[in-house]
Amino acid sequence: MLKRRYRFKYGFEISANAQIGEGFYLSDHCGPVVIGPVKIGKYCNICHCVTIGRAYKDGKIGRPTIDDYVWIGTGSVLVGNISIGKNVLIAPNTFVNFNVPDNSLVIGNPAKIIQRDNPTKYYINNILDEE
Repeated sequence: MLKRRYRFKYGFEISANAQIGEGFYLSDHCGPVVIGPVKIGKYCNICHCVTIGRAYKDGKIGRPTIDDYVWIGTGSVLVGNISIGKNVLIAPNTFVNFNVPDNSLVIGNPAKIIQRDNPTKYYINNILDEE
């Protein structure tokens, strides 16, 4: 009942089977966020109207694995058995159904990968000192 209440009150749905690391941050939401039973690393920031879920392709069902320090922009969709590397910025309204290497900016539709040094600098919220 509590899960249902928060889904309607705050506009997001996160699977009870999702594995989410420390520092997870949902921005101020005015639209739905749907996160299936996926694995998300440390300090992942997700904006509103994002879907992270499964896809069925070539006889395989798969869900994304998201590594540490990933920023996912408004309206983005991540589906399928894909891997998102560390320190990746996914620009708003981007559809991602392929693997993304570390230190990348993913932008456009169809999406394009651009290698960048520290693309999430100044984007990730609530990072604690790891001393």
